[in-house]
Amino acid sequence: MSILLIAGSPSERSRTAALLSAAGQRLEFRGGQVATLRVRDLPPQALLLADFGNPAVIRATAQVAEADILVVATPVYKAAYSGVLKVFLDLLPQTALKGKTVLPLATGGSPHHMLALDYALRPVLQSLGAKNILPGIYATDAQVVVTPEGGYHVSDEIGDRLDDAVNTLVAEHMSPTLAHAGRFSNVHFSQVRCSV
Repeated sequence: MSILLIAGSPSERSRTAALLSAAGQRLEFRGGQVATLRVRDLPPQALLLADFGNPAVIRATAQVAEADILVVATPVYKAAYSGVLKVFLDLLPQTALKGKTVLPLATGGSPHHMLALDYALRPVLQSLGAKNILPGIYATDAQVVVTPEGGYHVSDEIGDRLDDAVNTLVAEHMSPTLAHAGRFSNVHFSQVRCSV
């Protein structure tokens, strides 16, 4: 299960990055091969001028192509996903997400912007051919809080929603051998014995 975390925040350290990291840790724990693509690290000029031939853009596009699952995280500004993420998604081929499962994540100052996931980001992901877009997870500032040490803590409620999303991803993409690890083996009906 190859997973690419796409960080669409223009900031290096942010609530969005913390939410994405929490998702990535859960996926790694479940055996996923996780890589991270920080859009802010791509050359700004290449993004703004749609330089498809830029080596960094070519590598980023290849990372998207190689992943089975994408987790796309963005802060919400002006009721939409970040401009940094927008210019990157615009550079992807029209069928870049064909056959892929996508988990959208977003953070915002208040619950008023949570519909940005469904009305702004989801249509773009669908237009790029995503096979399955899971219900998005939106977290407010109150749900991803700054700790006294300067880090971030994801609330239990958001943690539970991330757990559910990861369980769905694992169930859909895990190999049959790993999916049944730790479970009882199948018993054919002819082997069933009853006593009354």
